[in-house]
Amino acid sequence: MLRLGSENALEEKKEFLRITTKPLLSTFFDELDQYAPRLMEIFLSKGGTPGKKIRGLMLAISKDTDREAKSCMEQTVMGVYVIQKEGAEPEDDPEDVGVLIEGVEANTDLGNIAQACALLFGLTYCLNLSYPPELKCTFEVLQKILLNLDGQKLSSKAQFLEKQAYGVRALEND
Repeated sequence: MLRLGSENALEEKKEFLRITTKPLLSTFFDELDQYAPRLMEIFLSKGGTPGKKIRGLMLAISKDTDREAKSCMEQTVMGVYVIQKEGAEPEDDPEDVGVLIEGVEANTDLGNIAQACALLFGLTYCLNLSYPPELKCTFEVLQKILLNLDGQKLSSKAQFLEKQAYGVRALEND
């Protein structure tokens, strides 16, 4: 049985390898390294409603007070949290990075956001949890594009993103 907690991240990675025959972190980071530059360009160029949502979300997160942040964390179905030291600048190393499942800190002290995202996906996949509707496309991209698990069946949104990101990567490799 897979147990939750930062000391069990190794167990989570072993379980993911057993289920998928793929190493979670190395596969995730290898693909992230390939896609990240182009994905950043795509996300930064977003305008209209999606762009406003992204910028509004980032602004709201950066202005949260401790009480508001704790309340948001308790209400989070699934996600990654970052706790900065008081007075820290955004580029400073965080005090804590972790994974939330049903408002509970499932993994803590993970070191960086990319590792937390990979472990959140791994935990979700290993425990066979349903993806929250608001994160369905995000998890689909993690599963099918970055980790190549059941990648032949992509939604139209994921196909579009893959073509935008991969198309440029394929041209760069020629």
